[in-house]
Amino acid sequence: MTAVAAALDFRVPEELAAHEPPEARGLTRDQVRLMASWVSSHAIAHTRFFHFPDFLARGDVVVVNTSATINAALEAVRESHDGSTSDVMLHLSSPLSQREWVVELRRHTQKGSSPLLDAEAGEELRLPAGATATLVAPYLPKTDAPFGAPVRLWIAELALPDDPLTYTARYGSPIRYGYVPKPWPLRYYQTVFAAEPGSSEMPSAGRAFTHEIVERLTRKAVRVVPLVLHTGVSSLEANEPPYPERYRVPYATAHAVNSARSRGSRVVAVGTTVVRALESVAGHDGFVTGGSGWTNLLITPERGLRVVTAVLTGLHDPKASHLSMLETLAGREHLALAYEAALRGRYLWHEFGDLHLLLKN
Repeated sequence: MTAVAAALDFRVPEELAAHEPPEARGLTRDQVRLMASWVSSHAIAHTRFFHFPDFLARGDVVVVNTSATINAALEAVRESHDGSTSDVMLHLSSPLSQREWVVELRRHTQKGSSPLLDAEAGEELRLPAGATATLVAPYLPKTDAPFGAPVRLWIAELALPDDPLTYTARYGSPIRYGYVPKPWPLRYYQTVFAAEPGSSEMPSAGRAFTHEIVERLTRKAVRVVPLVLHTGVSSLEANEPPYPERYRVPYATAHAVNSARSRGSRVVAVGTTVVRALESVAGHDGFVTGGSGWTNLLITPERGLRVVTAVLTGLHDPKASHLSMLETLAGREHLALAYEAALRGRYLWHEFGDLHLLLKN
């Protein structure tokens, strides 16, 4: 258990998982609840997301992720050594080339699915329309892991009749976990900023934004600037750090961030994906340069934050590595106070849930 999890020794009741999009609960996207908390004073406010612009000031910069979610879940058929078959799920995480992808295998369970950990290199899985996925090797295997240790992520070679995005658009579905019992179309997993397909799971902190919210921010002279980080499969249930992910920070975004920092304005990251991308291109002095590549950055209190001074994010489970990132901004005491308030206030967790705006001052 991490230090953060120990300090935030909480359990999320099942009824506080958001089981469906807010639209299915009779809400518009910007009517989800918003908890704002200030690290400097430990103050906490409870409102709705349509009040988000009220918490920002002229000159602040809001950085958003414009990655679009893809239908990354594929039905697959696995053949055992004895010739019997079973239906499983193949989750696409990140492309390594046009044919090779990082994937996760999952078995169907009564409450959704769970990681399938007994696969072996060389296995071929049958996919819709005659496609196949062949497991090549474990992805980033631990060098000190004992022989035969469970493997969650694999490098797989895909043989598809179309390019991966065309194929998944036709035969795939959005990744969902057991707390979302009903399937929802891909449009429910897109943000208003979605422009470049590539995320296996929705960059969900931006989901509550509407064009009206963006217009209100603009009228207030708060700049909204983009970057791209394509998310891989979630690491929450395995208590693992995030895996390497692809990012691109435009030079115009880097300039806007540097300008805000120079005048003492806030740099507000919409989601932990934005924090990871920005901090990956920040020097020790906090100066941000544009750039692209893969980041394996893990943000901890020991590493510190160099750029971001506020984060808009969902609510995370105690074993999530994202909590270490939030502790870096807020400190352990304030984060514990905020999560106690969220539990007491019956906020909803996960991608269709409520939001937390964490401000240093």
